[in-house]
Amino acid sequence: MSLAASSPAPAAAAGGVHATARISAASRGSTTVLPVLDGDGPFELRRLRSRSAEARVCIIGAMSAPLGGDRLRIEATAQQGATLHITSAAATLALRGATPEPATYDVHLTVAEHAELRWAPRPLICAAGSNLRQTWTIDLAPTARLVLREEQLLGRTGEPAGQVATRLTVRRGGRTLLDQEAAYGPGAPGWDGPAVLAEYRATGQVLTVDPAYEYAPPVTRLVGLAPGDGHALLAPLAGPATLVTAVAPDGHRLRRLLDAMRAATRRPASTSSTHREP
Repeated sequence: MSLAASSPAPAAAAGGVHATARISAASRGSTTVLPVLDGDGPFELRRLRSRSAEARVCIIGAMSAPLGGDRLRIEATAQQGATLHITSAAATLALRGATPEPATYDVHLTVAEHAELRWAPRPLICAAGSNLRQTWTIDLAPTARLVLREEQLLGRTGEPAGQVATRLTVRRGGRTLLDQEAAYGPGAPGWDGPAVLAEYRATGQVLTVDPAYEYAPPVTRLVGLAPGDGHALLAPLAGPATLVTAVAPDGHRLRRLLDAMRAATRRPASTSSTHREP
């Protein structure tokens, strides 16, 4: 593996920190290497011990972020035939900043032919007074595979929720597979009503895109814990893809729900022998 030269120090002005981290994975024989692993600002990138042919990268927070006014971006590419798994060392904590402007956190993922990318960081916690705009923009080749897991906790224990607005746009072979938006916290209409989160303060989803689902898509499934402990829905998408959406009172029960859905989204046995489950 080779590492790109370190970026200059991030721009830090009255409007907040501006920083971009870049990751690129490439297939080399029977393994995946990281020709680009370039951290910036609050993003420190660490290579983890590999599992089989995949490359694993951990995002470590080097400073408090995102704060109001910050402009943060992560770009990750899995080149043809590569397998890349991205995680984080700890939860991301969105906090109130010195400016009333919202923070932005943009994630751009590109997955080439016969490549696989798994995005599974720790949860995002939106502390009281925070204001975050988060986007995922994902471009997939027709034979690419993606597993995207994200969890959001609205407020720390015992405090009100912060504000967060998210948008997820996924394109496969140049065509839109999924385009969804959500907003929670003060100022978002009806976010704590019965049509959205009601009494729950943790929400998350797992998006799986896999060509194998063209032949054997999972069926719609609803899973619930004890009354009041949350529930999750698995829904097949055209694409081929599946989307698991869950709500729960807290992060622990949210993770239990999302984990309970893993078996239902596994690849058919005829195609799973060379891939590790998400």
